[in-house]
Amino acid sequence: MDITNLVRENIRQLQPYSSARSLFSGKDATLLDANESGISLFGEKMHRYPDPLQKVLKKKIAAIKGVAEQHIFLGNGSDEAIDLLFRIFCEPGKDEVIICPPTYGMYKVQANIHNTPVKEVLLDENFDLRPDAIMEVVNENTKMLFLCSPNNPTGNLLDTMRMSYLVNKFPGIVVVDEAYVDYAETESWSQFVNDFPNLVVLQTFSKAWALAGLRLGMAFASTEIIHYFNSVKFPYNINLSTQQLVLKYLDQHEKVDRQFYDNADELRRVDLALIKLDFVEKIFPSDANFLLVKMKNSDAVFNYLKAKKIIVRDRSKEPLCHGCLRITIGTREENDLLINAMTQFK
Repeated sequence: MDITNLVRENIRQLQPYSSARSLFSGKDATLLDANESGISLFGEKMHRYPDPLQKVLKKKIAAIKGVAEQHIFLGNGSDEAIDLLFRIFCEPGKDEVIICPPTYGMYKVQANIHNTPVKEVLLDENFDLRPDAIMEVVNENTKMLFLCSPNNPTGNLLDTMRMSYLVNKFPGIVVVDEAYVDYAETESWSQFVNDFPNLVVLQTFSKAWALAGLRLGMAFASTEIIHYFNSVKFPYNINLSTQQLVLKYLDQHEKVDRQFYDNADELRRVDLALIKLDFVEKIFPSDANFLLVKMKNSDAVFNYLKAKKIIVRDRSKEPLCHGCLRITIGTREENDLLINAMTQFK
């Protein structure tokens, strides 16, 4: 597949902004080129622009993820990468994307922002893909397909064979969103970006890494797609503090591993406690850090919990999710508050 043919013409012709630090960032140089303050009022080199390509951070992430640096893009959360994908590949008002509800709502929001028509192909009754139905709605203007695995809000991994079929057959960009993959016992699709030039894999530090406040997301893709990401992004999209802090936390990978086991234990505990309740009809299997729970009277339960200042997510208006609340697995103490409150609901 020739990715260039999928890229918008104006993006193909784009001359990226040449930021000062992309041209020169010598440690011992006298830097009088970027109109920065020459005085560091607050220390930590905050008076200087950060590395626009985050080279040191990418090198460390590459070692942990097993993906070469040239296949990594870092963004202000995964949402930046999603936004850039629309900017790069979708001609407003003309090109289309496909999503598979119920799924992460930001795909449709970004499509609407960029005036990109959306075709929706529902998941099946097991919250899995329907590849034939997806391929049936593809036309010459179809540019991207979004797949979320583990899926949000359902929590399940999508079937690997069905995903593989689509990555091979879909004539545009296949975006695999793996925000929750660190909780799942599965191989990441990031290991295959060399094999599929149309594959983009999204991950984040917001979930298992417990760094949502730092807003750092990752995209793994072919070098050609990474080139377009870097051409279209804002020059200094990742601030210095985020780069420094994530570098520091990457040395503490054992904490992430420990959270994986703690989350699994707590998820099982919450699952076993809630399934005993008369008003709980079903708890769907989860490979993430949350449970989708179907209830007989979900509106009443939602409002009851809110009154007790326990906030869960009402997903009952999502396709195939009638009567469902999405419940994040919190700390043991938070989960106890939830279980006790749910047990007392009448």
